[in-house]
Amino acid sequence: MRKVIDNPARPGWVYLVGAGPGDAELLTLRAARLLTEADVVVYDNLVGPEVMALLPDTAEQRYVGKKAADHALPQEQICALLVSLAREGKRVVRLKGGDPYIFGRGGEEAEALVEAGIPFEVVPGITAASGVSAYTGIPLTHREHVQSVVFATGYGKEGAVDLDWPALARPNQTVVIYMGVSRIGEICRELVRHGLSPDTPAAMVRHGTLPAQQVITATLADLEDKAAAANIKPPALLLVGTVITLADKLAWFQGAAVDAD
Repeated sequence: MRKVIDNPARPGWVYLVGAGPGDAELLTLRAARLLTEADVVVYDNLVGPEVMALLPDTAEQRYVGKKAADHALPQEQICALLVSLAREGKRVVRLKGGDPYIFGRGGEEAEALVEAGIPFEVVPGITAASGVSAYTGIPLTHREHVQSVVFATGYGKEGAVDLDWPALARPNQTVVIYMGVSRIGEICRELVRHGLSPDTPAAMVRHGTLPAQQVITATLADLEDKAAAANIKPPALLLVGTVITLADKLAWFQGAAVDAD
């Protein structure tokens, strides 16, 4: 079997690379190496300046970031750009915050590359949930608290929030919701409506793993108000579950602000 990981970046290839949750030191060795070998880097909004500083001066940079209601390029055009750059014989790094295959649209881009006959490689990154968990002292799993963890997105296709609320409201699990800041009130109310207690611990974490990390701990009943009072803006993660009660005990990293109930 061919060992892709031992190969340098190849002309005409696209590398779907996870940049991790923010801290540049959490990049994988493979990701850091490919950045130094890239001809062009197509990068997202969530890729931090410390990661971009690793690029050589010779690397062309193409920003294609997405924010709510503000997309530098539609997804179809991003896919077309990757195909076009690869066909020019360039070593293309498609750099994404977190992991390419966890709410990063990496699957859509990989499909486009396959359909166009472009060779590619996927380099996993530490997803935001794992990074935030480690840097806040909120374990995603713990034998005394939960038996499962669920990832969901608070911003679906066309902006809809159509989640499996009964599944998310099951007891003895940790729920992590990406891109849920603008819908935080609706999410908390739906979880309560489908069975979780209003007193269920909840947290919102902004800029996880970075010096500006901000942590709001509360309950489903009051998280919306506390997040609003703290002026929480994207990017941020919503976490729900009893593991949040461990934050004070296990937190080793102190960001700019830690607000508890």
